[in-house]
Amino acid sequence: MASYIVTGTDTDVGKTIFAAGLAQALRAAYWKPAQAGLDGETDSEVVARLAPDATVLPEAYRLKTPCSPHEAARVDGVAIALGKLALPAVSGPLVVEGAGGVLVPYREDLMAADLFAHWGLPTILVARTALGTISHSLMSLEALRARGVAVAGIAFIGDAEPVAEGAITRIGKVEHLGRLPFLAPLNADTLSEAFGRNIRLDLLA
Repeated sequence: MASYIVTGTDTDVGKTIFAAGLAQALRAAYWKPAQAGLDGETDSEVVARLAPDATVLPEAYRLKTPCSPHEAARVDGVAIALGKLALPAVSGPLVVEGAGGVLVPYREDLMAADLFAHWGLPTILVARTALGTISHSLMSLEALRARGVAVAGIAFIGDAEPVAEGAITRIGKVEHLGRLPFLAPLNADTLSEAFGRNIRLDLLA
């Protein structure tokens, strides 16, 4: 199975939960290049808890302030170097989770989508089903494709919204990989079961 980048239409859309489910399903290594915000559970720690069969790799940058990587790096007095963001060498599949949305800046001259193009991996877009998701999703798809990023598909998080989901997949000409419902409780078992039932990994290239 191939390696993938997981990105979102915005922050807090559920891409870490999706990335955990994907890493567990693929028995993959997981890597978050830049973690901005260290108070509480980090994204890598969430994935370690929810995907026990995944190998969680250390972040290239651990930044204290919970904001975009370029600003968090400025506050910490850190210069983000492209060379330090090289994909880690792993023996099997790799799941890379980007920070924030598609155009979040890692530097003022380096957007997330620029990094994805540099890495050359197929990308999965994670989107809400809530009001506003059509515009956010289509803009994200355009930004990715404008940079030559291969979009493997879109996955939704939240309550079923077939009209919005259908509009995005038709207008955006993107594969609908499925929808994860909100999970309560959310743990490794409930995520694995929901991911297997709702996400079509067979549709991934």
